[in-house]
Amino acid sequence: MAGFKDVFQRIEVKYLLDDIQYNELMKRLEGMAAIDSYGETSILNIYFDTPDFKLIERSLEKPKYKEKLRLRTYGVASDDTNAFIEIKKKYAGVVYKRRISMPYAKAIDYLVNGKEIENKTQISNEIDYFLKYYKGIRPAMAISYDRIAMAGISDPDLRITFDRNIRWRTENLSLSQGNVGKDILLPGQHLMELKIAGAMSMELARILDELNIRKISFSKYGRGYLEYMYGQTNEMIMNGIVPDQKKEESNVAVFRKAV
Repeated sequence: MAGFKDVFQRIEVKYLLDDIQYNELMKRLEGMAAIDSYGETSILNIYFDTPDFKLIERSLEKPKYKEKLRLRTYGVASDDTNAFIEIKKKYAGVVYKRRISMPYAKAIDYLVNGKEIENKTQISNEIDYFLKYYKGIRPAMAISYDRIAMAGISDPDLRITFDRNIRWRTENLSLSQGNVGKDILLPGQHLMELKIAGAMSMELARILDELNIRKISFSKYGRGYLEYMYGQTNEMIMNGIVPDQKKEESNVAVFRKAV
């Protein structure tokens, strides 16, 4: 995919919608945001972690600072598919993402087989350091999903994504496998992510409140890991069997605090 940036800094807020909320929200977003030219895209990821899952265990503790390393392709991977190696960091609620791209086969050679990459950059040096710092880091889990992305019409900084068919697996981690694995979401659920440079608009906050759409804490890798390691499914978490999230304020209240 062309036109992708190497460095991101933004706030990412997540919401879990049912079919009714999703369909109504899509109607309300007309004139505010438009689906990008790629339409629905399958996004395939391999998350890397230590043998004792240090990275995801720390992330689930909800610290002020956390970081992840993943390999991503857009669509089923072949050796020549453009792949992205990404370090994703979150500090005090702000997400920072830095990434490099190369053919999928070369990315695997680098991350798994330890082969040096050509044309070193500042970001590749940071990834080198990450791999050395976390001893024994290796492919830990594949996370895949189908995504519709929208961009703001009048606000170029607004980006909204909707993910469905979110799945995880710990075997056959090659991204040539496509979107296969165990489902994380319940039937009819959609994970929405609002990606903004600052506070959301009052108009959008009101729309979300009118549809009773509330912010949640949700990590795809985290949910897959909890089911893999502890048998905690998304259905259990949503039914309150497993404590996961506090009650959130309304979106308008959050907006007023931010401005």
